[in-house]
Amino acid sequence: MTEPLIELKGVSKSFGDNIILDHVDLTIYRGEALGIIGPSGTGKSTILRIIAGLTPVETGEIYVAGQQRQGLIEDAQDPIGIGMVFQQAALFDSLTVEENVGFLLYQHSKLPRRRIRDLVARSLEMVGLPGIGNRYPSELSGGMRKRVSFARAIMANPDNAKDNPQVLLYDEPTAGLDPIASTVIEDLVRQLQFADEGCGSYVMVTHQDSTIRRTTDRVVFLYRGKIQWQGKVSEIDTTDNPLVRQFFSASVTGPIQAIG
Repeated sequence: MTEPLIELKGVSKSFGDNIILDHVDLTIYRGEALGIIGPSGTGKSTILRIIAGLTPVETGEIYVAGQQRQGLIEDAQDPIGIGMVFQQAALFDSLTVEENVGFLLYQHSKLPRRRIRDLVARSLEMVGLPGIGNRYPSELSGGMRKRVSFARAIMANPDNAKDNPQVLLYDEPTAGLDPIASTVIEDLVRQLQFADEGCGSYVMVTHQDSTIRRTTDRVVFLYRGKIQWQGKVSEIDTTDNPLVRQFFSASVTGPIQAIG
């Protein structure tokens, strides 16, 4: 393995009496494509929000590029940029695509507007959506909105390298998409990983079989607040772990309790 970019050590999180994460240890390495999988409601999105610095932990430590994080992202800047692609794209309906993609630079940088527009145009081109900066989210398909959220996540600030994402966090990016649109998004995830101006490390949370197999190299299986199994994506079909076997067979019989 290469050097760790992000480390979670003994991280726990509860909501009321519901224990979501129970002393979880997780390492994200530079240059890897990590998948976090498991049944619904097991804390996968919570882990992403903790990694992004958006949700506090109750116990445990978080290290980013070797430095321990204190508080949330709003309390102190991480030594590297972390971008997040939310499940529902999370675009501002009242803003144009250009304003959505360039939002952080417009709000928090001193770059001239023309320079930001150029950076936005380049980011949109990277996700295969050139020339749509003047449209509004309501004028886009679901797949296009997802790609716009990708463009926003990879936006770089040439004046501040710490703002530039070195890790991307994907929360169910293919949820609700048809198989063809899902394939477009899956291909885009890999293209951005290896693009010169892309982001070489990412964490993927997904339930979708094709997305797991096409976008991840290493997988951790989360259930009942703990990592129950981890291995290469190629080991999914050969493991004898009953949780993994039940999950991928979609069987209602096994250690995973069916909900609803």
